[in-house]
Amino acid sequence: MRAHLLTGLGAAILAAACIPVRIQAPDDPIEINLNVNIRQEVIVRLERDAAELLDQNSDLFGGTTP
Repeated sequence: MRAHLLTGLGAAILAAACIPVRIQAPDDPIEINLNVNIRQEVIVRLERDAAELLDQNSDLFGGTTP
């Protein structure tokens, strides 16, 4: 039983080795889309910069900031 299994497995491997494999580059260039949403980071930076600016110039709007 085991000899038949090994013979069949060997035949399958030999048959698979005879199948030609063709690798070809695509005609169109590969496009990698890196659209990343950075809106949140920009808003946080602007918010932080605005808070620092208001802290440094508390008399800008006629009072202190909370």
